[in-house]
Amino acid sequence: MSRPFTSEQYAARMAQAVEAATAAGLAGLVIAPGPDLVHLCGYRPPAATERLTALVLAPGREPALVVPRLERPDAAAAPGASALRMVDWVDGTDPYALTAPLLGPADGRYGISDAAWAMHLLGLQQALPGAAFGSLTGLLPMLRGVKDAEELARLAAAGAAADATYQEILKVPFAGRREREVAADLAALLRAHGHEQVDFTVVGSGPNGANPHHEAGERTIEAGDTVVLDFGGLKDGYGSDTTRTVHVGPSVPDEVREVHEVVRRAQQAAFEAVRPGVACQEIDRVARRVITEAGYGEYFIHRTGHGIGTTTHEPPYLIEGEELPLVPGMCFSIEPGIYLPGRFGVRIEDIVTVTGTGGERFNTTSRELATVA
Repeated sequence: MSRPFTSEQYAARMAQAVEAATAAGLAGLVIAPGPDLVHLCGYRPPAATERLTALVLAPGREPALVVPRLERPDAAAAPGASALRMVDWVDGTDPYALTAPLLGPADGRYGISDAAWAMHLLGLQQALPGAAFGSLTGLLPMLRGVKDAEELARLAAAGAAADATYQEILKVPFAGRREREVAADLAALLRAHGHEQVDFTVVGSGPNGANPHHEAGERTIEAGDTVVLDFGGLKDGYGSDTTRTVHVGPSVPDEVREVHEVVRRAQQAAFEAVRPGVACQEIDRVARRVITEAGYGEYFIHRTGHGIGTTTHEPPYLIEGEELPLVPGMCFSIEPGIYLPGRFGVRIEDIVTVTGTGGERFNTTSRELATVA
């Protein structure tokens, strides 16, 4: 386990969030339980309940964490607690009336975490009827998007653990076993390599591989199947996410080789397009162009990538229409795919970070088509 982040690091993150909010014309931020709260102050409430918990950040004001009094001891133990003021409330009182004065102008424009419960947003709107609230993903998409050196190190370690998992899963038998059994092997290997949380273990065999959101079911894997393996989770609080496609048995059909090679070339071209200043949508365009020119454009049915950090899916998103420019420290997946309905699918995914001159992969296992027994 890596050492925890310090209160000074959390204080710096909260200050940066306030600066970003001010630059975006916001009067303050309301941070609900979830990845934003963990990132900014290190507090993970014991449970998400109907009781309001919120970190309030506003220019010229000390950061304040509003918590139910019965949960104050847990909040006080968070690594970033010393960098903020604790404001507690008890059942029977109005937490929204308590929170409103901490924000600032009654007619201000505020950002609120996407993870906030609707009842809490409505309560704040009632307490501040002249205020406007907007989603942080829309208003501050890069709140957690640019990672510092220690975060990058944790993401690299998570990627290496996922790579080690892939190398070992190639040694287990596939033919004659159910998808869920191979998925269980993936989960066990991720944990063995240091993941404290497994978020997904996709095993899409044969026609199931043509469904990008297939997870793992009761289908028995057969010799001759093409199998999509997509797996990841959290290691030391930061995400891994990688996909490789394998074939069961030594005899690989020419069509499978062709489709896999198109996806491999698309993934490589997209990676080579990564550099500071390039718009997120351009990475998607590059991958999509390769697949379209090969005649498979209609079978690439999802975005090229998503951000990763304290969650395995977060901004930025690599998709047409996202003009956000890449900057050093951004981390995201590059995962083009081709899905032939009722037959098979192919996807190749690496986590990539933007450097000063280009991109660096956090997944380094072979992207060639592997065969398994």
